[in-house]
Amino acid sequence: MIDTLPPLREVISAHDLQPKKALGQNFLLDLNLTAKIARQAGDLSGCDVLEIGPGPGGLTRGLLSEGARKVLAVEKDPRCIAALEQISDAYPGQLTIINADALELDVSAHLTPPIKVVANLPYNVGTELLVRWLTPKIWPPYWDSLTLMFQKEVAMRIVAKPGSKAYGRLAILAGWRSDARLVMNLPPEAFSPPPKVHSAVVHLKRLQAPRFEADAKVLSHVVATAFNQRRKMLRSSLKCISPDIETILISAGIKPTERAERISLEGFCALAREISRNK
Repeated sequence: MIDTLPPLREVISAHDLQPKKALGQNFLLDLNLTAKIARQAGDLSGCDVLEIGPGPGGLTRGLLSEGARKVLAVEKDPRCIAALEQISDAYPGQLTIINADALELDVSAHLTPPIKVVANLPYNVGTELLVRWLTPKIWPPYWDSLTLMFQKEVAMRIVAKPGSKAYGRLAILAGWRSDARLVMNLPPEAFSPPPKVHSAVVHLKRLQAPRFEADAKVLSHVVATAFNQRRKMLRSSLKCISPDIETILISAGIKPTERAERISLEGFCALAREISRNK
């Protein structure tokens, strides 16, 4: 079915789909690469797949050709809808297209579990979407896995380990509730137009329960506060949370003179539990 579709460059020309910087658009046109990204999500044959920002549909084609049961494509740019409808015609009943802002849409009504999220995320909303997927009110979430493309700098922050410059809030949110790993690197020339940065694909498989016990809101607040002043000792950066922060840190097994980037996920969870107990 994918063989019946015109090349992406022809589609872009026919529908006048010049990428818009304001929408964070950089189109991936190599169908070998889009199929490879789709395969990083694992077996799609029994899954519904959510794709955010499909653009002209390069990755959409990859997801369908790799056997996705159904793809829900959420695209903000109305110019892309006609191009995506061509793909829908080639895969009857398997592609649903919604012209909407993914930040404002509840997708749960449109998808049937098991659900995987696979997307070349627009650079300007990628991090916000990831944080939302990792911090729902109820866990486990509706998705089984996330296979997402980011700027490489952001991807490295998601998989970073304690002690590294990239380690921070994203690594802790990802590590607390998922297994996250970097699975692909892509150079700027893989895209049209080429961005000024390298890109990378990260695969996150959800855990049924968080890795360590902690209140989600308390953990998120503590981590954000600690890394907001990452150069300061924790007794200084966290003093706004409690006047007894030094005692709380010691009770959690953390030296008050440590800095945020040296504290493991387990350490932050222990700290969140102590703060909850001292409220």
